Amino acid sequence: MTGLDDNWFTEIYAEESIAFSLRIRNKLHEETTPYQTISIYETETFGNLMAIDGCVMLSGRDNFLYHEMMAHPVLFTHRNPKRVAIIGGGDCGTLQEVLRHPDIEEVWQAEIDERVTRLSETWFPELCTANTDPRANFFFGDGIKWVQDTDPGYFDIIIVDSTDPVGPAEGLFTRDFYRDCFMALGESGLLVQQTESPLMDESKSIIRKAHEDMRGAGYEHTKTLLFPQPVYPTGWWSCTLAGKTTPPEYFREADAQEKPFPTRYYTADVHAAAMALPPFLQEMIGEDHPLGGEG
Repeated sequence: MTGLDDNWFTEIYAEESIAFSLRIRNKLHEETTPYQTISIYETETFGNLMAIDGCVMLSGRDNFLYHEMMAHPVLFTHRNPKRVAIIGGGDCGTLQEVLRHPDIEEVWQAEIDERVTRLSETWFPELCTANTDPRANFFFGDGIKWVQDTDPGYFDIIIVDSTDPVGPAEGLFTRDFYRDCFMALGESGLLVQQTESPLMDESKSIIRKAHEDMRGAGYEHTKTLLFPQPVYPTGWWSCTLAGKTTPPEYFREADAQEKPFPTRYYTADVHAAAMALPPFLQEMIGEDHPLGGEG
């Protein structure tokens, strides 16, 4: 910590003996909701920063990496997506990316803490430009129960844009939840879950368990994708796709190349490269599906 002063936000990952810091100009807002403590800071170089219970959620500078990779790979993998559910995602960045796709007809965002969304509208308005889109619908409450109550086969895609698997989000990383999503998805439905860093020991087990639980819930195919995320632990992040019948490897590459909207990170080439897993991750996911995809 040499050279640091009180004008730094620091998140410490004690289990990994590492920390991440950003110099801040001031604290813009802080409040405790029935679910968590939400803090907003203005940083020197990363724009505004949102932290929940002391953990970084997003920054103005690099959130596009996460939001684009949580949305576009799964959308360009489904053959004809029309209806999408986002579980979590209260900052609305993923919602905004989903609604860039002109053929999407309906999106529901189920976020347990409405204050995350309202504070994002105030401090991250650039992420909330699609909130008034007539295709956007909001449910504030228990996303797990909301999925259970969804009509069978209603959604084409479910995106689980959650925090770490602790507290309110813990139930989003279970076989039972993936099975409920399976029931809520149509015949060629796809699920994607953020699965943290492949370099952290705890996250490695999260990734492997996601594959095991998704397949145990009935999905025929699973695949982990990798992408950078500087403000998250280790700076390297992942999401894991599960297809009821659709192999994630066969995405609509031509459509991705000709997408009618700009992106800052996602391209068809980036999509393909994100599916190339290093040997240590192939081994960690398991010999029964060494590429994290084909069984």
